[in-house]
Amino acid sequence: MQVQGLVDRYDRVATDLRVSLTDRCNLRCSYCMPAEGLDWMPTDDQLTDDEVVRLIGVAVGQLGVTEVRFTGGEPLVRRGLVDIVARTRALADELGLPVEQSLTTNALGLARTAGTLAAAGLDRVNVSLDTVRPETFATITRRDRLTDVVAGLEAAAAAGLGPVKVNAVLLRGVNDDQAAEMLAWCLERDYQLRFIEQMPLDAQHGWSREQMITADEIIERLEARFTLTPAREPRGSAPAELFRVDGGPATVGVIGSVTRPFCGDCDRVRLTADGQVRNCLFARTESDLRGPLRAGATDAELADRWRAAVRPKAAGHGIDDPTFLQPDRPMSAIGG
Repeated sequence: MQVQGLVDRYDRVATDLRVSLTDRCNLRCSYCMPAEGLDWMPTDDQLTDDEVVRLIGVAVGQLGVTEVRFTGGEPLVRRGLVDIVARTRALADELGLPVEQSLTTNALGLARTAGTLAAAGLDRVNVSLDTVRPETFATITRRDRLTDVVAGLEAAAAAGLGPVKVNAVLLRGVNDDQAAEMLAWCLERDYQLRFIEQMPLDAQHGWSREQMITADEIIERLEARFTLTPAREPRGSAPAELFRVDGGPATVGVIGSVTRPFCGDCDRVRLTADGQVRNCLFARTESDLRGPLRAGATDAELADRWRAAVRPKAAGHGIDDPTFLQPDRPMSAIGG
């Protein structure tokens, strides 16, 4: 069967599917949500495990998706996660297609689930961790759980969920003096560190460009201790600019989503926990798959709707445009 993929009007092809499994999270990171949390999505609105797997099957079997990343919220709080991973691996094997499965997580609970997830068919993990200082971790996340995250990272590495990647956001006046410390910590443990510019996706809409630590500033802080040299050029659809650290082979990545956007090569599409397609992280419109799915749409009809949702994708996120408006949904409800 010839696959007609997810092609937008600028001929970008989406092959990387980000599947949000829940909007719930067991941390309260200050740059993501308020201390009291948010009004969580009603259970009936959320896709069931069967619906998630069916839509992944449509994406993989009919739309050319080759990478599936499970996100949230915090995907480890989704009870059906292991089953979803196992069934996704089974359908990919049945179709004879090489599909990479990964997970973006805060790693709370990963220590007890890493081995099970690896056995189910998960390939690797990305762990969100902004500091290795307990007091700073508690300040950012409003939870004293750093030891659990560290244990989760260790369990992921032991289970073969590698390369283990760590995603860090620097916040001005909070942890922006810890960039080199974070890199040294990750190098000692053979984790691949990626710094990400803070994006306007917080529930409080408190983001400001003036307060954001830019990619240039991140590099400047790292170069106070390490020698960085570009590791690849061009980077293609990869979001991170990679730099060799002190000549390599270890690298560090900088994802300048705001100041160094990679929209022209973007290959991502997102499915929210309630079954909405988002063709861009910053899109202000969504396309519903849950309604047609529950009304009896065939896989072919769902695939056609998905293609139509991706087709009008904008050229870029437009954060620098004076008319830019932050998405109504925060990151926890979109899926990263």
